Amino acid sequence: MAPSPPSVAIPRITAADFAGRSFDYLVVGGGTAGLVVAARLSEDPSLTVGVLEAGSVGVGDPAIDVPGLYGSTLGTQYDWRFETVPQPGLAGRSLPWPRGKVLGGTSALNFMTWNRPSRDDFDAWERLGNIGWGWDGLLPFYKRAERFHEPKSEQCKQKNKLIWDADALGKSGPVQISYATEYSASHALWHATLNTLGAETNEAHLAGSNVGVWTNMGSVDPDTFTRSYSVTGYYLPNASRQNLVVLTEALVHEVVLSDRSGQWTATGVRFQHDGLEYIVSASREVILSAGSVQSPQILELSGVGNPDVLSNAGIPVKVANTNVGEHLQEHIMIATIFEVDPSLANPDDLKLDKAALAAAEELYRSSKSGPLTILPNSVCYLPFSHIIPQSHLQPLIARAESLTQYAAPEKSILNHRFDPSAKLGQIEYLFDLGNWNPAYPHPASDGGKKKYATCLQMLQYPYSRGSIHIPPKHPDGSPPGPLDKPVIDPRYYEGPHGALDLDAMTHCAVFADKISKTAPLAEIVRRRVFPPEEVTDFEELREWVVNTTITDWHPVGTCRMGGDLGAGAGVVGDRLRVYGVQGLRVIDASVMPLQISGHLQATVYAIAEKGAEMVLEDYRASKGGV
Repeated sequence: MAPSPPSVAIPRITAADFAGRSFDYLVVGGGTAGLVVAARLSEDPSLTVGVLEAGSVGVGDPAIDVPGLYGSTLGTQYDWRFETVPQPGLAGRSLPWPRGKVLGGTSALNFMTWNRPSRDDFDAWERLGNIGWGWDGLLPFYKRAERFHEPKSEQCKQKNKLIWDADALGKSGPVQISYATEYSASHALWHATLNTLGAETNEAHLAGSNVGVWTNMGSVDPDTFTRSYSVTGYYLPNASRQNLVVLTEALVHEVVLSDRSGQWTATGVRFQHDGLEYIVSASREVILSAGSVQSPQILELSGVGNPDVLSNAGIPVKVANTNVGEHLQEHIMIATIFEVDPSLANPDDLKLDKAALAAAEELYRSSKSGPLTILPNSVCYLPFSHIIPQSHLQPLIARAESLTQYAAPEKSILNHRFDPSAKLGQIEYLFDLGNWNPAYPHPASDGGKKKYATCLQMLQYPYSRGSIHIPPKHPDGSPPGPLDKPVIDPRYYEGPHGALDLDAMTHCAVFADKISKTAPLAEIVRRRVFPPEEVTDFEELREWVVNTTITDWHPVGTCRMGGDLGAGAGVVGDRLRVYGVQGLRVIDASVMPLQISGHLQATVYAIAEKGAEMVLEDYRASKGGV
């Protein structure tokens, strides 16, 4: 499909002109969070805001815009193409870690899922001492970001269980959210099957509890049937503002920290554009919104971090903080593959049959309907007590309670999450037609006649903790730069805490098999093919989990809020200011102190909205206002 022209003109500026301007605020990263912050700050015409984005502009590209092409941008020029170091817990495998390298960041690459965690997840943040970050403190910012469109078809609403709590949803925000108008043939069967297995339909899944089975919403504009993301919602409508300036393809080297009377202060950013280096100044603040991978990377390149890491990299220590890049938490995912009824329309048809793809493209162009409007929306969140037999669950709980590596407040929260009485969504199941598992290629022997479906299983509260750091200095002694990829080490399944995650995931795979054999879903499932049906022993299944676990693309915690323990436990305070540095904040998913149950997109928008409001509050207070 040919790219469409942008709906509005995108202002262009040279790097020299950008560097020559005087900005009040500089935002590093024009992604999911960064464009929110920039748009909200520039609502005040007296403030000048500059945004530096490493990627290009992808506005109008069908690979980004068309819902049914989700995933096609992974591994392309829009992706940083990071990968983990070899993981001992995954039999030595390295995993790809896609991150958006384009204006809009990962909001331009994700699968458009729009959901929220449970109230308990955010109230846990506040229990750690992060004032204002409980459910009640974040809900207004969720609503500020979103504009919910009710489905127009009553028949579609009834058939596909499109249910919501209107009071919990935003009605006038920049990001358009909606239910799809078409669903896969498995969707209604999935919902009924989970009901049969005792999972209740959640009629208010965005209102404080995500437990149960429900139909997901997506960040899709129902008027155009295109992706709604930070570019279309926050940037393009405001691109004509004279006080909002965005420079793309600008690679940030470091935040410039100046010693002012013994206090390190962020005064600007050093960046590279088209092979030349520049420094641009910020009179008030620099705001890092580079994401969970690159916000800690840029802090370390700027001299803020663990002295051992910085020393090994040949970077002078300005502010010592051993928490930078630590506390990495990531949803862990496995994908069980089933052979299904070959008569059903399947997303794989578009990958294997050029004629089918051409027909789908024409249908989308002419009527905004058909396969390219369908997203994976069949989800269910369940507590372990629903999935794991009591005789197996109690030993897991005892092992969790015996873990000692976490500080007391965090340990208490983790233990609570494992408690069956908590009724939290500890595992997400998502079912979709098509083969999602990169480890299971379509067998050539079937001649393309067999069709497949995937049951994703995603661990929501992992015990595994990892890190992201800059690499050591080069052999010639020179320090690493922004193009030296960070060392991403999630430590999946390592140590006694990782072994707990592994056993939990193996039990989840057992339950996925049970789902597939329960009517009415069983009516379209022919057999399990990956792992093969003959794999029934728990230890064999455990080995399969080790060999096939992949990332769910939801990293958090690498610049987390420190709460009551301050710099002893985190990188930023509850107003998102970096400890030990004046005029520097982090506003993105990296500040999340604990992982949540749910996809991150909506939460990152809420964090950005709340963070921007804090910046404006502090600005007004500095001017003597309210």
